[in-house]
Amino acid sequence: MEKPILVFQTDFTYKEGAVCSMYGVVKTVDRSLEIFDGTHEIPHFDTWSASYRLYQSVGFWPKGTIFVSVVDPGVGTSRKACIAKTKDGYYIVTPDNGTLTHMKEYAGIEEVREIDETVNRLQTTLGTSVFHGRDLFGYCAAKLASGIISYEEVGPAYPVEDIVIHNIPKPLITAKRAAGILESSDPNFGNLWSNIPVTELLQQGFDYGDMLQVIIKHNNNIVYQEKLPFVKSFGFVERGNSLVYTNELMKVGIAISLGNFRDTFHVSFGFDWSVDLIKTKKGYQLAYDCSIYKSNK
Repeated sequence: MEKPILVFQTDFTYKEGAVCSMYGVVKTVDRSLEIFDGTHEIPHFDTWSASYRLYQSVGFWPKGTIFVSVVDPGVGTSRKACIAKTKDGYYIVTPDNGTLTHMKEYAGIEEVREIDETVNRLQTTLGTSVFHGRDLFGYCAAKLASGIISYEEVGPAYPVEDIVIHNIPKPLITAKRAAGILESSDPNFGNLWSNIPVTELLQQGFDYGDMLQVIIKHNNNIVYQEKLPFVKSFGFVERGNSLVYTNELMKVGIAISLGNFRDTFHVSFGFDWSVDLIKTKKGYQLAYDCSIYKSNK
């Protein structure tokens, strides 16, 4: 049988040797294990973003893949270190600090086990408690992937209901209005991603070509309000125009064509950032023209 792949995500960056050390521990356990990077650019201490990035990527890997997510502001304290098994057959090795929120909500978690540090911790570094990514999460994940331990040997199971989670308000969708939160942002392009499923939006009678009143609030204070077209992709509006579109997870996104919506309008994401979409009229004239993507040279 093929050994599971290991995928790492952290808030460590590559500026020093932390990621390199984690890989070294894995290869010391079993040199045949494959390691891939998800991202090492999670915003510092941001367990919400760590949770969302897992949700964004886990389901596109082979079943059985082991994800090691280390965004751990409580390292060395009483917070649990765990390995969760999802209902669709993936493993998440992480501090239980909110990082499992989106996987629990959207994929489902079948079982969770607390890592037994007496047997599944790197013994050569017992004098430090500040690098569990290397000494606990990476090491235990490598033992599991190599077959040295079974999932049951990770440590004792505890109730899935006890997993620490962030609050994700449920979206509300009717024939005239959809309301949700802005769950994440595309860091490179500044698009904002909501938790409103486009499939449900279309089922309620919304359609591409509708004009939508978009209201973005932070802690219930309006920070953006404008009528935008609901289209399939960025090129259906003129360069520099804002739009509502279907993002890669088939949820509502908000963007500027060839621009940065987040930075332009100084908006962000999280459970305290809400978005309302109110249907105003149909018949937006699509402005798709391949020339808007051509170089100005």
